[in-house]
Amino acid sequence: MRVYFFPKWLIQAVLIGLCALLAAGVLWSFLGGDDAAVMANPVYQGTNTEKRVALAINVDWGEDVLPEMLDTLDKAQIHATFFVTGRFAEKFPELVEQIAAAGHEIGNHGYKHPHPDQLSVAQNQQDITKSEAILERITGVKPTLYAPPYGEHGETCLQAADQCGYTTILWTADTVDWEDPAPSHDTLVQRVTGDKLCSGAILLMHPKAHTAEALPDIISTIQAKGYQCVKVSEVL
Repeated sequence: MRVYFFPKWLIQAVLIGLCALLAAGVLWSFLGGDDAAVMANPVYQGTNTEKRVALAINVDWGEDVLPEMLDTLDKAQIHATFFVTGRFAEKFPELVEQIAAAGHEIGNHGYKHPHPDQLSVAQNQQDITKSEAILERITGVKPTLYAPPYGEHGETCLQAADQCGYTTILWTADTVDWEDPAPSHDTLVQRVTGDKLCSGAILLMHPKAHTAEALPDIISTIQAKGYQCVKVSEVL
């Protein structure tokens, strides 16, 4: 039987390397590891394979337009998800209450519509939870879906939302209805009912006058293609 002798320095180097790997593994596990990274990913499209698409309406203004959009949704017997900022809810609590009472889903759009990627994790958390408290007080329900302002979804934003218990929602297709000059009626409809329309799609819009005008055609076009319009939570 042969006996091998290794230099003391080599044995020490191997032991140090093993300890470093073990320490890194413990730290990764403490921080959440792969699970945390997966949970922090934003959702662009739901996984539901049924022919359902979600209408996502981001609200930080448009109090004069929302009643018309709500009327259209009511006539079509459709429920959507409204991502509302805390500052809007503070100004128009009755309107937010009306949205919730009509059976629509209320999501969190932050408090004052900041640029999340310019904030720290703690600052993002503060913005999210401040809005959360207002929305929960008005509707009686704690929101669980978060649409980051401007669609920004950097590391600090995603970590904050995840740590606050939220699923971060982006979109599959966007009306880009905030453009100036405003997009044409046909352009608005095409942007969310064209090639990007698919099962689980999240369709983004805002309470703009031209969007409210196009909404009946958006809905009818979606339905003509065999899809049902639902809330965001129903396609996840």
